[in-house]
Amino acid sequence: MNLLTVENISKSYGENILFSDISFGVNKGQKIALIAKNGTGKTSILNIISGIDTPDTGQVNFRKGVRVSFLQQEPEMNDDLTIEETIFASDNEVLKVMSDYEAALANPEDAEKYQLAFDAMDRFEAWDFETQYKQILSKLKLDDVHLNVGLLSGGQKKRLALADALINKPDLLILDEPTNHLDLEMIEWLEQYFAKENITLFMVTHDRYFLERVCNEIIELDNNTLYPYKGNYSYYLEKKEARIEQEAVEHHKSKILYKKELGWMRKQPKARTTKSKSRIDDFNDIKAKAHQRRKEHQVELEINMERMGSKIVELAKVSKSYPDKPILNKFEYNFLRGERIGIIGKNGTGKSTFLNIISGEDKPDSGKVIIGETIKFGYYTQKGIQIKEGQKVIDVIREFGDYIPLKKGQQISAQQLLERFLFDRKKQYDFVDKLSGGERKRLYLCTILIQNPNFLILDEPTNDLDIVTLNVLESFLMDFPGCLLVVSHDRYFMDKIVDHLFVFRGDAVVEDFPGNYSDFRTYEDSVLIENRESKEKEVKAEKKTWKTEGKTKTLTFQEQKEYNTIENKIKKLEEQKISLQNKFSDTSLSGEDIDKLSKELQEVLDEIETKTERWFALSAIVEG
Repeated sequence: MNLLTVENISKSYGENILFSDISFGVNKGQKIALIAKNGTGKTSILNIISGIDTPDTGQVNFRKGVRVSFLQQEPEMNDDLTIEETIFASDNEVLKVMSDYEAALANPEDAEKYQLAFDAMDRFEAWDFETQYKQILSKLKLDDVHLNVGLLSGGQKKRLALADALINKPDLLILDEPTNHLDLEMIEWLEQYFAKENITLFMVTHDRYFLERVCNEIIELDNNTLYPYKGNYSYYLEKKEARIEQEAVEHHKSKILYKKELGWMRKQPKARTTKSKSRIDDFNDIKAKAHQRRKEHQVELEINMERMGSKIVELAKVSKSYPDKPILNKFEYNFLRGERIGIIGKNGTGKSTFLNIISGEDKPDSGKVIIGETIKFGYYTQKGIQIKEGQKVIDVIREFGDYIPLKKGQQISAQQLLERFLFDRKKQYDFVDKLSGGERKRLYLCTILIQNPNFLILDEPTNDLDIVTLNVLESFLMDFPGCLLVVSHDRYFMDKIVDHLFVFRGDAVVEDFPGNYSDFRTYEDSVLIENRESKEKEVKAEKKTWKTEGKTKTLTFQEQKEYNTIENKIKKLEEQKISLQNKFSDTSLSGEDIDKLSKELQEVLDEIETKTERWFALSAIVEG
């Protein structure tokens, strides 16, 4: 069943033609990824499909009644709403039922309203939906649903927008870089979610393992032509290579035919027959094909990097913490020449702080960071590059250097480096404010590399980079002779360029793992299986020992009703307790007033204790 049809759409900005006459369709059950270089219009295509933008020509048609959710790279949200209010603002009927139920819980005195809301939850089977909704928020680390959106970081807002899109359960989900701002654990959960859910996807992503495990079709936009591949990322790589080889053969044939036809053209008299005029028209097509060139760039640089001495970087009993968040505790490590270390861990465990300490942008609370005299850092941060108004691409890079010295006395100029990172000569004289987000990141990388560092520190370098640029960057880094320290959630990237990992577990626990990310994942999975099997044996032994008999107890209707309201009642009692405690600070109180307040406070404390015990009893049955 067709959900979406895109017919002959075109988009340009002035003389810059992004794409023209693009057509494709999305059918129910397909999980499609769109692949293209940065700046060729991937996000523009998504914006046109979602209705945020309009094409210059062509049209977009959805099947009648299709529900669509769109995840933007930079979601626009109402900062005045809470996380929960943002979710419930959807037009999803089940979410409205859940919203009514939450409101009824907040006012348990209105028994009739509560009963209606409770019955609606049953009728719409919203209990299971509520469990899924809370699980999604939990997996994306959005547990405090009463937090205001205005207090969230950019990454948290992106995760909230993703949660909102998933919870709405649309017929078609359109995603622009869904794995950005997710840690590795979240990405792997999202892969599993899409694998088991019967959902139709159309997405742009540079995460190649995600493409491999989620997508069943890939569409590549290359030189204004769409190429569909009915398979995952491995299939795409295989078929693309075959296509390029075939194109090379066809191009070679066109050049031979062009030379032959060119000779005929030169020999012909000015007066020509109708037949010869037809051949002239064909000649123009042959000429165009013969002069087609693929803009494929390979980075082949034998860099004459500054010499490293025996002392690289040493961390001696380094400690760092923030209030209620320890990052490092007497951490020690001595970097060796040519080491390539990847850093992984959940968001908030201190990965970026660690990089800042090594580079000198942050100071440890105690301990020392000893830097060798010959070490020259190149630090790529998540903040990106500060661009001056009116600057051109070539001007930006020349502020940092004019060339990189190569071996045998040669050098590569700033212009040549930009070309190798997919900025052709024309693009180099474009104003920076015309660049896409991914192109700016690519330019930022070039400003780091032109300085010829011998110790590269990269904090999420793969965010917003297209797959073509990632291959270029990987090619460069694999030949880089210096030290490399990289934080990235791109597992494919990490597997290719690092030798071992620092695993940030949180609470100042940092483990040195001898292998790449796939090795680590295999190890972690084996540990999980061992722990699960061990726990299952303990449970079986316990059942056998106690010889538990009878059916597991479940809540009655009245107990379920009580369980659903008791937390709210405890919360109100806690607020009443604080209010009473605050009244004791009034110096004008008489002895009689103090006695009265004391009795009230004790009654509230007794009630809190009673309800808390009851809550534990009911919870034990629920978790049972």
